[in-house]
Amino acid sequence: MELRHLRYFAAVAETRHFGRAAERLHLAQPALSQAIRQLEKELGTALFTRTTRHVALTPAGEFLLGEATRVLDAVEDSVRGVRRIADGRLGLVRIAFTGSAAFTELPRIARAVKSDLPGVALEIHADLLTPAQTAGLLDGSLDIGILRPPVSGEGLALRTIEIEPLVLAAPADHRLATEPVVAMADLRTEELILFADSHSAVNDAVLRSCTEAGFAPRKEHEAPGTAALLALVAAGLGIALVPASARALPLAGVVFRDVTDSATVELACAWRADTDSSLVRAVLASLESAGTFPDSPVRAAEPSPSSPSRQQAPTHQSEEADR
Repeated sequence: MELRHLRYFAAVAETRHFGRAAERLHLAQPALSQAIRQLEKELGTALFTRTTRHVALTPAGEFLLGEATRVLDAVEDSVRGVRRIADGRLGLVRIAFTGSAAFTELPRIARAVKSDLPGVALEIHADLLTPAQTAGLLDGSLDIGILRPPVSGEGLALRTIEIEPLVLAAPADHRLATEPVVAMADLRTEELILFADSHSAVNDAVLRSCTEAGFAPRKEHEAPGTAALLALVAAGLGIALVPASARALPLAGVVFRDVTDSATVELACAWRADTDSSLVRAVLASLESAGTFPDSPVRAAEPSPSSPSRQQAPTHQSEEADR
């Protein structure tokens, strides 16, 4: 039995007329009648009762119509699924986020993908350091990374999502908490809380800001990630400079203030430049349409001149690390 025989049978069963079924199928009526006779001969039973005025299904024909409908619908579903996969409209995309980017970018990205590509599911990997994301992109365990450059990884492509200034996170009862804005010089005597990871792009920006303001930071405490860092600030153990997106993690006892002369940190999207995945390309196109990359060209990842060790993924991934 061939699929075409089932399609011919279903057309006759639905129209109850060989002539109209032949027109629907773009077949000559004698050819359709012959195909139905061949099907009945193969099955060893009549599927229709025929008169000059009337065509009706036999009990065997009624049963076969239900089964044929189920089989043909399944075939159509399979064809549509294959085409959607080929077009990048169906499947799973594994995407990683670093630190507070999960709070600011994940909702926007998920909304854009759901709107444009409802058949695409996102597998979220939150709080992954940039080196770990780079390793995942290179070994194929990740498809897209939302990370903080610099990025070390030959064959990776990047697009900037946002350039964020560092802002001050201070205890609510701190002397600077009442100031609308502060300057780096105001922090000269303050105890700073930094991220514990030695590969932190945020730490690099903090140290650069302090150096340009003419002082060395007084590091008193370290935190494994953004949530822990802000908790230490809330406890009054020091202040911190964090990306502006950290404001998306409100915590009682912590206030955020703009810093007029602080450094900035980049947030970028990364993927394999040679990807042959239509699904990944479709997601990137969706993000492009959603304005995720404002005026941002594609560029190749380059090793960090100051931190060759960025090429290696850390052995321990910090919880909610903002790198």
